[in-house]
Amino acid sequence: MKTMHPGQPRGSALLFLLSALPLTRAVGQGVSGQVRTGAGGAVEYATVVLHRAADSAVVKTEFSDEKGAFRFELTAAGRYLVSASQVGFGRAWAGPLEVTAGSPPSSLTLTLQPNKATALKEVTITGQRPTFEREADRTIVNVEGSTLAAGNTSLDVLRRSPGVTVDGNDNLALRGKQGLLVLIDGKRQPMTGTELADYLRALPAEQLKSIELITNPPAKYDAQGGAGVIAINLKKDQRLGTNGTVNLSYGRSQYNKYVSGLSVNHRRQHLNLFGSYNYSDRAGIGKLSIHRDFYRVDTTGRLPRQLIQTTDQENRAPNQSRSHTWKAGLDYTLSKRTTLGGVVSGLQNRNEQNGRNHTAVNNLERTLQQQYASTNDRQGRYANVAGNLNFRHTFPDSLGTHELTADADFARYRTTRDQRLETRFNGAEQVGETIIGDQQGLLTIQSAKVDYVQPLSKQLRLEAGAKASLVSADNDVQFFTNGELDRNRSNRFRYDENINAGYFNLNYSLPKLSLQGGLRAEQTNAVGKQDVVQVGRTPNFDRHYFQLFPSAALKRTFSDKHETSLSLSRRIDRPSYNQLNPFRIIIDKTTSGAGNPDLRPQTSYNFELNHTYRQKYSLGLSYSLTSNPLIGVVQPESDSTVVSTTQNLTRQHYYALTFTAPVEVAKWWNMYNNAVLYYSRFEGNLAGTNLNRGRSSFTLSSNHTFPFGKGWSAELNGSYQSREVYGFILARPNGEVAAGIQKSLWNRKGNLKLSVADIFFTQPQRAVSSYDNYVERFYQRQDSRLATLAFTYRFGNDKLAPTKRRGGGAEDEKRRAGGQ
Repeated sequence: MKTMHPGQPRGSALLFLLSALPLTRAVGQGVSGQVRTGAGGAVEYATVVLHRAADSAVVKTEFSDEKGAFRFELTAAGRYLVSASQVGFGRAWAGPLEVTAGSPPSSLTLTLQPNKATALKEVTITGQRPTFEREADRTIVNVEGSTLAAGNTSLDVLRRSPGVTVDGNDNLALRGKQGLLVLIDGKRQPMTGTELADYLRALPAEQLKSIELITNPPAKYDAQGGAGVIAINLKKDQRLGTNGTVNLSYGRSQYNKYVSGLSVNHRRQHLNLFGSYNYSDRAGIGKLSIHRDFYRVDTTGRLPRQLIQTTDQENRAPNQSRSHTWKAGLDYTLSKRTTLGGVVSGLQNRNEQNGRNHTAVNNLERTLQQQYASTNDRQGRYANVAGNLNFRHTFPDSLGTHELTADADFARYRTTRDQRLETRFNGAEQVGETIIGDQQGLLTIQSAKVDYVQPLSKQLRLEAGAKASLVSADNDVQFFTNGELDRNRSNRFRYDENINAGYFNLNYSLPKLSLQGGLRAEQTNAVGKQDVVQVGRTPNFDRHYFQLFPSAALKRTFSDKHETSLSLSRRIDRPSYNQLNPFRIIIDKTTSGAGNPDLRPQTSYNFELNHTYRQKYSLGLSYSLTSNPLIGVVQPESDSTVVSTTQNLTRQHYYALTFTAPVEVAKWWNMYNNAVLYYSRFEGNLAGTNLNRGRSSFTLSSNHTFPFGKGWSAELNGSYQSREVYGFILARPNGEVAAGIQKSLWNRKGNLKLSVADIFFTQPQRAVSSYDNYVERFYQRQDSRLATLAFTYRFGNDKLAPTKRRGGGAEDEKRRAGGQ
């Protein structure tokens, strides 16, 4: 068994604030130019980088077009440097440039001279982005090149990301708050908790390019995700010609873990074909120790509660997961302004678990009453296939570029779970009870969306769009107890959901001020039907509701050292399809899991204020008020059995203070530190227990990179989660220290990495779940101490092409939201 872990300013107030600020109107502010050879020819696909003059830090990166031209738009006032590079040429620099309010666009010519080192041998000019980057509205984790990511899973990478934690039931939290929208290449993942974690475990980190952590997203994103958005971006090869990458890794804990993969890309002027395949075979083990106290409570409140029974459990579950992930697609440039693309991807996973459980039941005198010994063999097979068609067209005019994008997506998730639970009672050798479970599930998701961007003036931009999605889930489960159909446990649940949405967003930009305001409207239609209705549960439901989700953000630059931003939003978290599914998952004789068809969506109002110093150090203050918060609970059903499920509480108050500090200790030592101090307070009533409690907690993370030269580099990561309260659960501190070293080989085409995770074995989790009539204490651990050796090799052409949009319904909108 696993545990689980207002207000909005009026328009007049915003106008008053806008009118009170000392603003200067800017016309056409930006930096543009051309990249040419010494002979005057245009250099196509040159990498052009905009740097801060103060410390040469990278601000933006672009590629030159077929005429050698480039442009950086909407640059904030300040001093900048520009560099350009290309294979076979030395790097060229220009600047420093003084960009001021009202200044015309700066126009440059950067001349590249042939690199003498390439007279006999070609040299590839390379650079590596920092592992963590902080932008105005998000933190970016650059997975490519990370020593600690090689050979690991996507869940491992997320666990080490700033502010991200994973509890004992694999629930993701960002800055101590659950309720996240998880996107992979712009597409929403329809899973939560263990199911989402299993999916991320089956997705090798080698496929990841970056992860974006967005705490208060604008209206163009789905309103789902009260705690924010985790956007996972998969790798996209931008090299010309035919090329690819091979990766192999071996990991060892108490068990073996293998990952291998191949990606191939073929790019020509108008056509790009790409594909990838990865195979993962990972064995491991989970261990769980539980002590439970059951009480009788005096309903009059005059007498103290009385202990009536205790149980002790030891669970051991070796497991093995084999997964295949693949992707294939193309981009085709119909014209200079029109691009059409398509992607098909899939994931097949087979998971086997051989659980062993021993339970002792004691009476009031702690005398052994009964004991159970059980074997729980489970097999799960998951097959996911998804397809995407995308279209992009631009309309340039004197005010800027209009952009129209459209996406159509289809995904199908098929699940099969087989289970055999055999229980022996009181030390008997013969099996006393045999339960066989057979569950079949099919989830289909269809969606279509269109987005449009139009400049209304040099300072004002309109974004608008619409989206429709249709979800259909069908789950059928049959349980047989000692060969007979168990009608109390067998059921079929069908769920259909339709969400229709539309939004508009206005962005107003001046040299030292940017203002964004938007409104998203979503209509939800949900129908649930089950063949067998449990006593006390909602039978079938038919729910329809319409809600508005406003958002606003303001960013003010006071000088080259100080910048402040403010954002407000309203968001929603609908229960996942499996959280609504009333099926039972039998874990042992005393423990089961189940969904809850009575769940209602949780809604939240979110406020965030950030201040940035020297474009590096960030201090943020956050507050949110959540109604009907969804929390995972383990609650008593009788005087000896419990159920793991999801429930609505009344409300949750959340306050947070976030500090981010990237530090360059030396040229060979870079550090990225993140600290979150937060307070959560929950209110509600469950299982006869009134809840009104909170606690201050904090998370710390520090990532260190050491580029030594001659192809050597190292990485060290540490994280700590303090004691925290989440609903009825009080969790004790835990953390991790991981380290790795890598060496580049064969002119950076090869790379060898060695890493060790959870060096001090500090990931195990201890927690207490408390009710008036029930207290549970548990200790959960896995084989998290792991050494991994990984090798990658790149083959083919190293010449880069300009970035194209590919394979995700929200990739461009994410780029525009980030000002990239």
